[in-house]
Amino acid sequence: MTNQRGYETLFHRYASNPILSAKDWPYPAHTVFNAGATRLKDGTTLLLCRVEDRRGHSHLTAARSKNGIDRWVIDEQPTLRADPEHHPEELWGIEDPRITFMEDLGKYAIAYTAFGKGGPSVALALTEDFRTFERCGLVMQPDDKDAALMPRRIDGNFALLHRPMSDSGSHVWISYSPDLRNWGGHKLMLMARRGAWWDANKVGLSPPLIETPRGWLMLYHGVRQTCAGSLYRLGLALFALDKPEVCLLRGDEWVFGPEAAYEKDGDVGNVAFPCGYTLADDDDTIRLYYGAADTCMALATGSIKALLRWLDEHGSPPA
Repeated sequence: MTNQRGYETLFHRYASNPILSAKDWPYPAHTVFNAGATRLKDGTTLLLCRVEDRRGHSHLTAARSKNGIDRWVIDEQPTLRADPEHHPEELWGIEDPRITFMEDLGKYAIAYTAFGKGGPSVALALTEDFRTFERCGLVMQPDDKDAALMPRRIDGNFALLHRPMSDSGSHVWISYSPDLRNWGGHKLMLMARRGAWWDANKVGLSPPLIETPRGWLMLYHGVRQTCAGSLYRLGLALFALDKPEVCLLRGDEWVFGPEAAYEKDGDVGNVAFPCGYTLADDDDTIRLYYGAADTCMALATGSIKALLRWLDEHGSPPA
């Protein structure tokens, strides 16, 4: 299917977007966006939403739905609050969770951004039920964010994708750990391009990687600086299964960006920012849950096979 401009449509917006916003919340909230996503053992979809209050501080609250589309049941109180007394790195809130089910641990790992005086940094927490949590604390120093664990170990080690920021630009890195607390083996994974590209100077992981028979599929965001501000769009890349730092294909064009009114207008306009996805039982249909304009949650659907085919047609190995 192509859109009016002649480009193939890979992600189809849900007609009744947004699916969640502050008006749905059982307690006062300013905005609801950038949710991590997972399917629980009973098939229920859980979104762990970033909820921002009027101070500008964020916490995380779970919303559950049997069909992953509507009739969301939202926790009456914040599910995971910042804990600055024991974790001063969370002084100004916790943000942008990404959820990975770790099969060998039998637990869900949540990578999130802790925001404190030192700047944004990567923290981890583990849970079995999204009721109680084991905090691992900071695992990457500031400034670093956009992190997610891979669902299984690589050569015996846990693997974490993250996006440190530096004067040279913001790129996606991968790091390894034997115990989720001590990290090393840092390798550059996806570099922001230079010049006029849509993903020049700043890229970051969007939802966690998707394992396919052909490799690890990455949906990543690129940030283009314009006269009107930052413009966030989504691109695709594919990485080797046994060596995920090795990029096999990278698309030149962006595939999803802010077009609808709820994506263009809000606290931060022109942002479509996915932190989570779920796969249907056919292992092909993807539901992409994304924050729109830093204000609400929206849903788009696509096909893994179609994304890989598009990469074959529009991607190339990195130079």
